[in-house]
Amino acid sequence: MRISGGAARGVPLQVPKGDVTRPATDGMRQAVFSSLAARLPGAHFADLFAGSGAYGLEAFSRGAEGGVFVEKNPKAAACIRKNITAVAKSAGRGSDTLRLQPVDVLTWAPAAGGPPDLVFIDPPYEIIAEVGLGLFSRMADWWPAEADPVVVFEMPGELTLEPRGWTCVKRLGKGARQPTVAFYRRASLA
Repeated sequence: MRISGGAARGVPLQVPKGDVTRPATDGMRQAVFSSLAARLPGAHFADLFAGSGAYGLEAFSRGAEGGVFVEKNPKAAACIRKNITAVAKSAGRGSDTLRLQPVDVLTWAPAAGGPPDLVFIDPPYEIIAEVGLGLFSRMADWWPAEADPVVVFEMPGELTLEPRGWTCVKRLGKGARQPTVAFYRRASLA
């Protein structure tokens, strides 16, 4: 698995051995970031259930200012640390705007510095039905009314999430048991 575009294009990413993570495919990330291109320059992101950090690092490589990776698994967190160093070096940028928070996503909230512009959520598929709507409910309180964040949520094709206060404005991928990505905006701004 590699960074697919931007200043760090081609940099290989470390992935924990075993079934600790299910990394987003290069093709899916390319499609996601093609859709987000105009929103990336200067953006701040949160990569929840970060795994290898692929979504956030791809955003950083393509111009995002920085962000936070939230991952409680120690093996995955160790890979993210290595990946941050490699991608920042290759991009010719410091890593001081990238932070790893080794905590449970379900208890995490943005720091006082402000909420992210982009949120990437790529949870283990088996917990989406249990935690998906609750995550959206918690996120609703992160932003002021006029903010227009985008939430990028990876899920299997047979699943649909319709969180209150959010609208799915685009979905990439298709097919049952195949990865898809849904783009959500707040309903009042979609």
